[in-house]
Amino acid sequence: MTQTRKTLFTILLALGLSASLSNTLANERIEEKGIPRPNANHVMSYSSKVQSWGFAFDNDILVPGSRDQDYTYGLNVNFAGNQAREHWLSLHKTLKAINRTIGFKTSALVQSVYKIEYGLFGFTPEDIQQAKANADDRPYASLIYVSSSSEYYDFSHDISWNSSITIGLLGLNIVGRLQEGVHELTDSDQPQGWDHQISDGGELTARYTIARQSLLYQSRSGAELKSSVQASVGYITEASWSLGGRFGKIHTPWVSFNPERVNYGEQSAQTTKTKVSERYLWAGISVKARAYNAFLQGQFRNSDVSYDSNELRHGIIEAWLGYTFALTNGYRVSYSLRGHTSEIKSGNGDRNVLWGGINLSKTFSS
Repeated sequence: MTQTRKTLFTILLALGLSASLSNTLANERIEEKGIPRPNANHVMSYSSKVQSWGFAFDNDILVPGSRDQDYTYGLNVNFAGNQAREHWLSLHKTLKAINRTIGFKTSALVQSVYKIEYGLFGFTPEDIQQAKANADDRPYASLIYVSSSSEYYDFSHDISWNSSITIGLLGLNIVGRLQEGVHELTDSDQPQGWDHQISDGGELTARYTIARQSLLYQSRSGAELKSSVQASVGYITEASWSLGGRFGKIHTPWVSFNPERVNYGEQSAQTTKTKVSERYLWAGISVKARAYNAFLQGQFRNSDVSYDSNELRHGIIEAWLGYTFALTNGYRVSYSLRGHTSEIKSGNGDRNVLWGGINLSKTFSS
């Protein structure tokens, strides 16, 4: 695992150096791409006087058919704007220090948005009524976290850079207790195996992510296509390439909508800083080289059920499909369907993962 993390650090360093090069080019020249240039509305969209919040609820029951397994549910809320940077739990100073360490400089870029996010999510095996540890399926796992992110936009090249740092705790009882409470209220089967979750009792964890996205195509008729490259080190260590687009009545900047950065519950609450009426369909696909997944492999503490690296597939494909409806009063709502190919090589845990999500957000002026 040491060599794997060195490899991922090299990827992060390369992304950081690439960012520095992109900044230099931005100061020297403006490329003509035949794509509509950002106008005053785009600039106003990222004004520091505009704030927003978003709330997301993910659950595997929000898909066709009856499911209660794998990524079973997630809740998160985020706040975007300059106030997020000043919040007492903000990790933006830590994030800035890491960015400098890897050579990611942003002096030539436009700061677009700061975000802080709080959330939790959990995973379960297929048979949640089995009380004893089940080594033939995926383990129970959970995360409670706080995350800070910063996004920078290169207007001259239609490129956006995003970095984030997440700190959380694996293995706390609250995620399982919440699921048990909801199942009791809905008279559903009670999950019996949370005492066997990854890092049961609690263990500190973290993740650093850097992503670069670029606009490939934009039409006046309401179509956008962009690509993204992303790498992370921490409780999920991976590198990925994504292709995504949205189609319909679009009035927000292409850089404001980023479903490719979602990591289970994390980053799933999307926000924008523009009050407009719009509605559009969105979809995308991502190819991931995943070196390490703490939700399956555990960390330093012993776990009753966990997988070794050679028992997992390290190449997975993730895809998403969604619809967004926004009003001029600043409210917007989205529904999404996401899934990825099986990560476990054999046993009952060898199955594709699928879940749905609902996102509500509000934009307002400070």
